[in-house]
Amino acid sequence: MKYALLVYADERSWESLDERAQQAAYAEYGAISALPNVLHDDQLQPAATTTTVRIGDEGPLLTDGPLHDQAVRLGGYYVLEAADLDEALRIAARVPAARHGGAVEVRPVVER
Repeated sequence: MKYALLVYADERSWESLDERAQQAAYAEYGAISALPNVLHDDQLQPAATTTTVRIGDEGPLLTDGPLHDQAVRLGGYYVLEAADLDEALRIAARVPAARHGGAVEVRPVVER
């Protein structure tokens, strides 16, 4: 079954890490990306680069910034093939953001 691992990062927590700690975390992210069952992964640009689109009575409403004003923001994702939820959760537990004030949401992918 395919699972999406949505990586929510605390940008302030990340910025507080020294360069050595950031490089170690990048290595961990890379190790997860290199797993044979990871089908796709991407890091997203910072939340400040977001444009949110809503449709109102007058048409599209564009807002600079993310949908929610929170410290923890979607920072990237992995899509992987796992035997079951337990395997996906084991991989999610390796994601550095989960240790640095963020979280990883694990969600089954609808396959059509």
